Amino acid sequence: MDQNLTLLTTESRNERTMHIDTAGTTEILRIMNEEDQKIASAVQAVLPDVEAAVNFVTESLKKGGRLIYIGAGTSGRLGVLDAVECPPTFSTLPDMVQGIMAGGERAFVKAVEGAEDKEELGEQDLKDIALTEKDTVIGIAASGRTPYVIGALKYARRIGAKAVALSCNENSLISKAADHAIEVIVGPEVLTGSTRLKSATAHKMILNMISTTSMVQLGKAYENLMVDVNVSNYKLKERAIGIIEKVTNVSYDEAKKTLEAAHNEVKTAIVMIETKKKYEEAVELLKQSNGYVRTAIELSKK
Repeated sequence: MDQNLTLLTTESRNERTMHIDTAGTTEILRIMNEEDQKIASAVQAVLPDVEAAVNFVTESLKKGGRLIYIGAGTSGRLGVLDAVECPPTFSTLPDMVQGIMAGGERAFVKAVEGAEDKEELGEQDLKDIALTEKDTVIGIAASGRTPYVIGALKYARRIGAKAVALSCNENSLISKAADHAIEVIVGPEVLTGSTRLKSATAHKMILNMISTTSMVQLGKAYENLMVDVNVSNYKLKERAIGIIEKVTNVSYDEAKKTLEAAHNEVKTAIVMIETKKKYEEAVELLKQSNGYVRTAIELSKK
């Protein structure tokens, strides 16, 4: 094994799990649970770095740019997972938040050997989506040394896009290739080198924070409710009706009727009820307030 690799925290042996192969089921589960409890504290320690990433992303999205996650293996899959949840949750356009994996879409379910080993492949994948200086790229690699991610981050910086590195090792190589780095140190894995465990959990938490906080900053929440939910099926329509009921205190029937009159736009329906305006007027209020429900309601009072 590469000597440099053996020195990484993510490749170190966990002294607490040296005898896990002789432990019973209950003991293995207890050990894993205790190790997992360390993850939230590790994430807490890097919140200022996560904030910096959120600021990059929010600025990009406000000026028409995109959030691009890029990684290989588990890291790439986590980026794809977070990206594909944004359209149904926040009604974002499909290309607003994207996840790119080394090896392409087929690598999501089956490893593509060698796809992560070339910097130029990471660069090419960003060229293929016509990356611009308006975008923010978040390169994910638990080890912090994946060539594919390094190449992507170098290219992003070269063309003026914001580049953020997310790893689980200090002074990682991908950190050096980025404008800003998030190095969340969760300690050695329960199974040595299996970064789909603690490292991946930490990264999923951070990616959830970045996307969710950015969307809240863009006005896609009112109070703690998902008012930009995409009403694309029965379950989501019922959720939308419930959100309208909670915000406006109207009956189920009135919430449903207004939602339908608002063409299934939850924010518009809320503004219609709260301001007693017609659909077109509510749309205009939201337009004037850049999509912020609270601001739209306040505008109607002036």
